[in-house]
Amino acid sequence: MSTVIEDSSQGRTQKKQTKRPLVLAAVMLAMFMGAIEATIVSTAMPAIVADLGGFTLYSWVFSAYLLMNSVTVLLYGKLSDLFGRKPILSFGIIIFLIGSILCGFASTMHTLILFRLIQGFGAGAVMPIATTIVGDIYTAEERAKIQGYLSSVWGISAITGPAVGGLLVQYVSWHYVFWINIPLGLLALLGLWLFLHENLTKQKHKIDYIGAVLLTIAISSLMFVLVEGGSHRPWSSWQVIVLLSLSVIAFICFIYQEGRATEPVMPFSIWKERVIFVANITSLTTGIMLIGISSFLPTFVQGVMEQTPIVAGFSLTTMSIGWPIASALAGKMLITMGYRKTSIIGGVFLIIGSIAFVTMSASSGPVWAAVGSFFVGVGMGLTSTAFIVSIQGTVGWQQRGIATAANMFMRNLGNTIGAALLGGILNNRLSNYLSERDKSLTVDDANFLLKTNERDKLAVSARELLQDGLTISLHSVYYIVLAFAIVSLVLIFFIPKKDDSSV
Repeated sequence: MSTVIEDSSQGRTQKKQTKRPLVLAAVMLAMFMGAIEATIVSTAMPAIVADLGGFTLYSWVFSAYLLMNSVTVLLYGKLSDLFGRKPILSFGIIIFLIGSILCGFASTMHTLILFRLIQGFGAGAVMPIATTIVGDIYTAEERAKIQGYLSSVWGISAITGPAVGGLLVQYVSWHYVFWINIPLGLLALLGLWLFLHENLTKQKHKIDYIGAVLLTIAISSLMFVLVEGGSHRPWSSWQVIVLLSLSVIAFICFIYQEGRATEPVMPFSIWKERVIFVANITSLTTGIMLIGISSFLPTFVQGVMEQTPIVAGFSLTTMSIGWPIASALAGKMLITMGYRKTSIIGGVFLIIGSIAFVTMSASSGPVWAAVGSFFVGVGMGLTSTAFIVSIQGTVGWQQRGIATAANMFMRNLGNTIGAALLGGILNNRLSNYLSERDKSLTVDDANFLLKTNERDKLAVSARELLQDGLTISLHSVYYIVLAFAIVSLVLIFFIPKKDDSSV
């Protein structure tokens, strides 16, 4: 079956001489590579920190990856609108694989963070362009159903990721959690080049490099402030003040630059659509929630509940199981209930899941953590599917790449801010708790809780003190997560009621 896409505004016809199911399979494989990366690394992080040390750098492993992901996703989305989806997605996958190989060879936390930057630079192309390709080859009526298929990728990765990651950590080495990406990426590349054919009109384009640089400066400065402020550097220190000022100035300049650029990285005109505006802002808040749970839940289950990496992984797995189930249901709900009601129901589930984490204790057990993860996954599945389908139905081909990327950028930005902000809160809270009770213990001593043999060597009093401090610190994180869940639901209510009709 061939798919013909007509773009009357530019007077061109694109003929993709391929079967759509094969293109979809290649796209899903690319997405699976990115999805399994999230679940495996989160599961392996306690073991990585226990091996390499540097608990205070824990959040930087996520922040570095998310930083490059966030600042490149808009550029990749725009480039895919200009030069086609296949070459840009292929470039991203190749860089992602290079970063993955290097991460596996990391010998210190600092080199791992550097290699995660490279990995994130490639990852920025994977999810948004893969999702955009689906928007290109399927009609508006079909997209709600296909989004369910795409979300099944998260379910499969949820089951295989933590299981494989836990087994590799426990019986082989954490290095392989990065190298497992290699065969997946190579197969995705092969599928793209065999089955996806694009016929684009060659034009001369002006890429907004200035906007990309300004955005990088704004986000990286803000992230550094959020991670280091109040922990390693006082909030009133000149370094924090300078970087915060730099972030604000760079962001203002970015907005100005996008208004004057011929082909801006972020065309703010699409934000005038109320549905897109609300979807993007809500994706920012849910992104903060998502990273707060996925980054630190394994630490709670292993360090406080004293469970194995496999159990910790599966407590997080249920989030990615609930996500595709809800996303598949969302395809039908969008048709019968509309975007608004589907999103509201999703927002309620986000709050229920967050409450579970706030009330979680060492005696709750991993099942409690798993239930909370599942509810959050259901909420994310309902809201994210509704947002993507509504956004892709609002714009045409020429802006579909950047519109999809903009929504994912906002979620990634939320991830970046969340990893930095919540990591800083965790370090600061734990540091203050330990300094008030036992000055001989530091935040880095929390490393001992993440490995069974080292935890058993600790004196009972020291172990209990570290676990109590970690529990209180993580609860501070989860209260912030709950606050953002509430904000997300409030924002969803601003979706126009006229969009509360069938798709």
